[in-house]
Amino acid sequence: MSEESDSLRTSPSAASLSENELPPPSAPTGYVCSLTEDLVAKAREELQEKPEWRLRDVQALRDMVRKECPHLSTSLEDAFLLRFLRARKFDYDRALQLLINYHSCRRSWPEVFNDLRPSALKEVLASGFLTVLPHTDPRGCPVLCLRPDRWIPSNYPITENIRAIYLTLEKLIQSEETQVNGIVILADYKGVSLSKASHFGPFIAKKVIGILQDGFPIRIKAVHVVNEPRIFKGIFAIIKPFLKEKIANRFFLHGSDLNSLHTNLPRNILPREYGGTAGELDITAWNAVLLASEEDFVREFCQPGPPCDSILGQALPPEGLSSEAPCDDSVRAVKSQLYSCY
Repeated sequence: MSEESDSLRTSPSAASLSENELPPPSAPTGYVCSLTEDLVAKAREELQEKPEWRLRDVQALRDMVRKECPHLSTSLEDAFLLRFLRARKFDYDRALQLLINYHSCRRSWPEVFNDLRPSALKEVLASGFLTVLPHTDPRGCPVLCLRPDRWIPSNYPITENIRAIYLTLEKLIQSEETQVNGIVILADYKGVSLSKASHFGPFIAKKVIGILQDGFPIRIKAVHVVNEPRIFKGIFAIIKPFLKEKIANRFFLHGSDLNSLHTNLPRNILPREYGGTAGELDITAWNAVLLASEEDFVREFCQPGPPCDSILGQALPPEGLSSEAPCDDSVRAVKSQLYSCY
């Protein structure tokens, strides 16, 4: 491969094409950009996305998939591939690896990703375990609100909560605004007990974090934790070793100090439960959005696929995503960590 083509793959901004040259797309496209002028400028500055090169970049990634991963069963539509380019700042090689990881994650954890559709998760959605607030933060990030105290372990396993989170992320990432702005997570750990926390051991923690960091095209801009009990020190001790430094630095622990939370998330976007002025926390609106997307999820996650994609058979899933069962020693270590926080 020539030096020029290497440059095109890994650094579009360094390509030999001039800034004023608009290369025609290699194939007809149905993509129409929905970003405002401000978001186009933000994507250019933060993600290295140049509107005049956008379709060329998508075509470059599409060509790489066809050449290097011919057996990868994936959508090659412009809008879908753009998610991965934006998540990796238009670095072709890293976007391709993220795409491979995305599919590898889905195959490596079938109990989470098989039959993933809103109607299969009605109990989780009705519990109020998660929702998306109706207003974005000042940067335009949707706020995913998690309330683990609403989960009753005897009703269903923790993997159902993970399925609901992934379902929500899939819906959120359909928006080009979210692809550019990223998301914020607000996690309320009020009332989380030792017995409930013990369900979230290193095996599951490693898998979930592996997906969010290396297997899903979304930008997590901040994680705000409120009302965390002492037990959360044990939970975070389990999580932190698997976090990249950049993500670890985006965790903010506020305890019961809502004024601290309000310095990051203004009161006018928060429900009354968190000292906000946006009314009571309502889960029905987001649940309705998900349930209205049933057909989309059935098409994407509930169709029989090929028994094995050879590219996935050769590629290792991101760290922490192997399907090995947790060992007894790991479980004992988790309980030891959690008890030490009391």
